[in-house]
Amino acid sequence: MSLNIVTLVGRVGGDPDVKYFESGAVKCSLTLAVRRVSRNNDEPDWFNLELWGKPAETAANYVRKGSLIGISGPLKFDHWQDRSTGLNRTKPIIRVDRLDLLGSRKDNEAPVPSYGGDEF
Repeated sequence: MSLNIVTLVGRVGGDPDVKYFESGAVKCSLTLAVRRVSRNNDEPDWFNLELWGKPAETAANYVRKGSLIGISGPLKFDHWQDRSTGLNRTKPIIRVDRLDLLGSRKDNEAPVPSYGGDEF
């Protein structure tokens, strides 16, 4: 048995980067700051998020820098070759399957249901 699910709650580091494709697909990229419980470290851990479909549309419409969100989804790695150095590079990304808008209505400007999982 294997399992690849990451679940995090944190604040969005910047406004969503949304791309609409001719096929009708929607992709949204975000960064998420998550505070680690530690005596000596007050700096957050940063995570790169990738959302597609309904979760991407929800993020595009309701998530802004500083929004409190909860996410879950598998961890994947993007691989590429650096053009200037020729070195192989990797970047961890969480492919968000479930997005929950947390915080107050004022933070999110309107109540919105969560999307993801087996709801659709």
